[in-house]
Amino acid sequence: MPEGQEIAPETAQKEPQSGISTETVAAAKKGRAHVIVLGNEKGGSGKTTSAMHVIAVLLQEGFRVGSLDLDSRQRSLSRYVENRFQWCQANGMRLPLPDHQVIELSERETVAERQADERERFEVELARLSATRDFVVIDCPGSDSFLSRLGHAVADTLITPMNDSFVDFDLLARVDPQTYDIKGPSVYSEMVWESRKRRAIADGGSIDWVVMRNRLSMLDAKNKRRLEGVLELLADRIGFRMAPGFGERVIFREMFPSGLTLLDLKEGGGISMSHVAARAEVRQLIQTLHLPQLSDRAAS
Repeated sequence: MPEGQEIAPETAQKEPQSGISTETVAAAKKGRAHVIVLGNEKGGSGKTTSAMHVIAVLLQEGFRVGSLDLDSRQRSLSRYVENRFQWCQANGMRLPLPDHQVIELSERETVAERQADERERFEVELARLSATRDFVVIDCPGSDSFLSRLGHAVADTLITPMNDSFVDFDLLARVDPQTYDIKGPSVYSEMVWESRKRRAIADGGSIDWVVMRNRLSMLDAKNKRRLEGVLELLADRIGFRMAPGFGERVIFREMFPSGLTLLDLKEGGGISMSHVAARAEVRQLIQTLHLPQLSDRAAS
């Protein structure tokens, strides 16, 4: 760049890392639906698979479920729902489906205009679903974005899947490579903390943060035990609960093209012991979430 030449304001302007007002949170949370958000800032951790199985369990229990896909580039959850619908059409089956919507990225010129546009789209769809559904499940992109922050800010339950390795642990905190002592929270953990503060100010609500370890190895490796110990320490320090995740099973990846979940498989239809074990993992996750509507139903 020639000396003395200034960068145009819009070119130099970076995407803001906050800017979600308490008014936005309060407006989006007017409905009575319980909002479950699947979020972190890393791809390949199983957010979409987890989201679809949570949706399937709630639908099977007879609840009215809405879903929002905040990743309009990848559209993984949207594709999962579409595949499910097409499979039903092709096989003459009727499986429950969520009321699904994808929130598109804005194409407005300035950052401020894009954020205002995306905020409006998000609030309108969340308000509609919250007024007509018992649960709303939101799948966030595997990166930091304004829409992802909107989703986190309205969560009642935040599920953060992570692969069972210190590579994924880095999204929660930094550790000393020699002693494995926790050096400090990550930028993602700080973002969740900020979302919790805004939520408390907006409507006095709270975010129940649940971290689930995915792709668990069947082997009792030293690294696995070490990671578990560090996670337990971190859970007390920054305030999340641990939930059992899904094992390293091929079945979770094989079901995406058909849009099916483990809850759709029928006994006697070629279901294996591995399928039964995987289904038990899904049920165990749901029980750990302590969702209020399910708890009330069980109590009655």
